[in-house]
Amino acid sequence: MKQRVALVEDEQALAASYQEFLQRAGYTVALYATAKDAIAGIKDLRPDLILLDIGLGHDPEAGFELCRTLRASDPLVPIVFLTARDEEVDIISGLRLGADDYLTKDISRSHLLARINGLLRRVVALRNPENQEQVLKRGDLELNSERLTTTWGNSQVALTYTEFWMLYVMAKNPGHIKSREQLMEAARVVLDDSTVTSHIRRIRRKFEAADKQFEHLETAYGLGYRWRGDA
Repeated sequence: MKQRVALVEDEQALAASYQEFLQRAGYTVALYATAKDAIAGIKDLRPDLILLDIGLGHDPEAGFELCRTLRASDPLVPIVFLTARDEEVDIISGLRLGADDYLTKDISRSHLLARINGLLRRVVALRNPENQEQVLKRGDLELNSERLTTTWGNSQVALTYTEFWMLYVMAKNPGHIKSREQLMEAARVVLDDSTVTSHIRRIRRKFEAADKQFEHLETAYGLGYRWRGDA
């Protein structure tokens, strides 16, 4: 069965171009021109990945609110902003809202396809039977790299693809400082320092929501981040 991509883009010619390209790459692609259509269509489609522009119609910020809505309804589906806007504030805003990646429309088609393929590996992993050898445990923390699920005690912690792999590389080597470059390499993304910091803050907040006493994700100022000890 072909993997399904939802593309939210209001420029008809550009949307058709991306659709044709992705279909030739082997994906089923559904197009949506407005946030309203996307919310209704994506609910029924249950896509494996969502590509999302920021400006839709007359609303230059519609994509941000749509990302927030889609992420709240599905914490795991990969969401990628694909937009002409390359300002740092937009990139940080998109990632803070739960997007897994932020790409600009000047990206080459081959690079775009590589990023999509990388994110979709998670979808394949989620459909595979659970493999106990892929479960990493650190005290109350349990990370399943086959299903990309995160558990803290009895609570599920909904991490995005990017957040999961950043946490995984730290938890795999407790006590060892991981630089921002190492975190990006683990998550297969290229981000600036402030955006990496935003991801770490989101991870920390999600664990604190599950456990007010959580304090195992530490900042080594000027160096990077680490998972504290074996706990």
